[in-house]
Amino acid sequence: MATAIYTGIVERAGEGYSVFFPDVPGCVSAGGSQAEAFANGEAALEAHLELLVEDGNDLPRPSAEVEVDPEVQEVCRFLARVELPGRAVRLNITMPEGLVSRIDRVTSNRSGFLAEAARDRLAKELADA
Repeated sequence: MATAIYTGIVERAGEGYSVFFPDVPGCVSAGGSQAEAFANGEAALEAHLELLVEDGNDLPRPSAEVEVDPEVQEVCRFLARVELPGRAVRLNITMPEGLVSRIDRVTSNRSGFLAEAARDRLAKELADA
């Protein structure tokens, strides 16, 4: 799977931090600490890029250099490494029937639900690391 590196810009936001990616308009995130903001930013970026692909849009190219915007009060910058969305892979999994029923009560798209649950768990694992 291909990867890309985007520049994330961190700003102070009340008691925490907000993150945005100049090369990916509309992709924002936040966290209570800088480390949490980095992890949440990477998760948001990956999810945002996946949605762009699902909607049939082209992926924005990462800039080699992101200029400083004098109107932005940066705390720091970081490089967010993300796996670029690829083709969907069909899986055959086994789950307890009751769990499948509970999933079906809250969504009509099992695959999307399970993918989002996996993303959330992975983001938490990265934030705790």
